[in-house]
Amino acid sequence: MRTFDLSPLYRTAIGFDRLAHLLDNVSRQEQSQPSYPPYNIELTGEDQYRISMAVAGFDKSELTIEVKENNLSIAGSKNEGQEEKQFLHQGIAARNFERRFQLADHVRVEGASMENGLLHIDLVRELPEAAKPRTIEITSGKLLGKNDSPQTQADIKVA
Repeated sequence: MRTFDLSPLYRTAIGFDRLAHLLDNVSRQEQSQPSYPPYNIELTGEDQYRISMAVAGFDKSELTIEVKENNLSIAGSKNEGQEEKQFLHQGIAARNFERRFQLADHVRVEGASMENGLLHIDLVRELPEAAKPRTIEITSGKLLGKNDSPQTQADIKVA
């Protein structure tokens, strides 16, 4: 049983309905998402991430990476035209897959590379200037109104 009661949050916070929706989606995806292919998510620097996925047996042309509305989708499909092989033991899975990741706001895919059977996808979080913290200088005097002179408005500085 993995349900969250977020009703107390709604009483005192505004605009967190997206967070509740995100938590719901994550709990549903964990139950339905297969474990193939295995992957790692690592922090490579401040605001830099890397997803490494084991895609042994797949060629670059058989993999697709797509980003749409904060959803990263990685899919692999084997070409059907290959000759049938007779295996005595087949331990390397070469089945089709699709893996999805929910990206946070302001996270973008920087690039992808393939090395030694691992697909590496580099991600970067870039906060826009409006979202970065800023310092407001406090001045003495009256609050500015619409009819104040430009000299008075110049006293307020944003650092």
